[in-house]
Amino acid sequence: MSLRTAKIVSLLVTLIGAIVLWQGSTFSSLGNQQGYEPVQPINFSHKLHAGDNQIACLYCHSGADKSKVAGIPAASTCMNCHQRILKDSPEIQKITRAIDENKPIEWVKVNDLPDHAIFNHSRHVIASIKCQQCHGAVETMDRISQADTLSMGSCVACHRSHREVTLDEVGRPVVSEEATAKKLMASTDCSVCHH
Repeated sequence: MSLRTAKIVSLLVTLIGAIVLWQGSTFSSLGNQQGYEPVQPINFSHKLHAGDNQIACLYCHSGADKSKVAGIPAASTCMNCHQRILKDSPEIQKITRAIDENKPIEWVKVNDLPDHAIFNHSRHVIASIKCQQCHGAVETMDRISQADTLSMGSCVACHRSHREVTLDEVGRPVVSEEATAKKLMASTDCSVCHH
């Protein structure tokens, strides 16, 4: 056997071994934070706000349809309602104090992708993908937890499913039902999420 053949065989054995280890160990769940439910600096209930009071996601996460990030609401957004509603509650007083001291509220990020993956919220919101698709039934959560694995596999599976994006003549996503534009399947090209 030549040296080159030996190197190829060695590489193949190493790769097969790595795959077997990956499938049978905790390595395959590395980075999976599904179920992560950190305590936040303010006891905010999505169940109360998005569920019971039916406040739209975009009211607080106003960047979701315009930016790659959904954004965390400014304390002043909370105070649009809470300067009149429950303004004396201890949790609202934390918001008032943050505004008075000109300090941001240090929310703990729950849904976080690895640095090598890029996700654009606006593309998905404009394509009418519901927030619950990735974030779970937030309207039922008193404390937000990561509902999905946010793995590459779940993203690719979603892109391969029935997701169609309607584009107008300029290439912008169209949401209307009467649109007479071409339909494209969501891309599974690596460069869409990894660049």
